[in-house]
Amino acid sequence: MKLVIQRVKNAKVDVEGKTVGKIEKGFLVLLGVTHTDTKEIADYLVKKLCNLRVFEDENGKMNLSLKDVGGKLLIVSQFTLYADCSAGNRPSFINAAKPDFANELYEYFCERCKENGIEVEKGIFGADMKVNLLNDGPVTILLEKNCIIFKN
Repeated sequence: MKLVIQRVKNAKVDVEGKTVGKIEKGFLVLLGVTHTDTKEIADYLVKKLCNLRVFEDENGKMNLSLKDVGGKLLIVSQFTLYADCSAGNRPSFINAAKPDFANELYEYFCERCKENGIEVEKGIFGADMKVNLLNDGPVTILLEKNCIIFKN
């Protein structure tokens, strides 16, 4: 699972000219799912995301989390995070999870964020979305967790 996290002053996602998700201060999160992802991986990344301390404190240090500043999340599914551009100029998306599986983990991820006390807005899975944001900083962070299987 891969997350591109952008600290934003505001962000919104439109589908067919209609706003379906909108936040003020918080994170715009682009979320990609691969075949080997699990709920345990999602739980790990939810914990990291919800506790990520990248908002400035009274001394100008990045030391505060979403909860500390009353921030919100706008989470948008993004299968293109698993683009493989190693051969040729046309990306392969073979590493992106199948839509049914990816949507299930996307929805699970969003629900777990809500359970952590964060207000969550979303895009529409699989839709042609237009995302607008005002990046704050800019601060952009990549988080990922891969499933590693050890065999004896």
